[in-house]
Amino acid sequence: MGLISGLLALLFGGGRNVVRETTEIFRENAESAAQRTTALRSAAMVQFGAEFQVPRKGGFDRFMDGLNRLPRPALALGTLCLFLAAMIDPLWFAARMQGIALVPEPLWWLLGVIVSFYFGARHQIKAQDFQREINQTVLQAPEVLANLATIREFREDSPGIADTRSDAALTEAVIQADFNPALEDWRRLRAA
Repeated sequence: MGLISGLLALLFGGGRNVVRETTEIFRENAESAAQRTTALRSAAMVQFGAEFQVPRKGGFDRFMDGLNRLPRPALALGTLCLFLAAMIDPLWFAARMQGIALVPEPLWWLLGVIVSFYFGARHQIKAQDFQREINQTVLQAPEVLANLATIREFREDSPGIADTRSDAALTEAVIQADFNPALEDWRRLRAA
């Protein structure tokens, strides 16, 4: 008994836990990690809060703060508006995209650099790929307009929509009445 209690006192005695201390060499203590993470987050929040403690002295500071917050929402909402415009008035949208296709490439590069600089570490090649994709989309505009014209022809109020044209078999199938037992019963009841 004395040997076992001596061994346990060696491992766990004196306010120490040799097993836990050895394990923490290989695996992080979750409770200590959570405390460190909480302390780090608290310090970050204090630092972020200190940024807004500086009183703004004039209208110019407030104006510049507001101006700095505009580009991201403006780009996001502008893109959504372009999608809406393409669906509402395809001809108007196609005309605007033709105008964009005429923008010279150096101006696209300049716009790409400005946007890349503003949003941080964006790659210029993405802007060039985007321009190429816009050009391909604009080239599809005539096909889309032709499809819209075809769709308009199939509306139920279009004149001649049920015309069978020169298809004789279809014309004969349309003229011949199908046998409808429910309709025949209804006719008999109406006649009686």
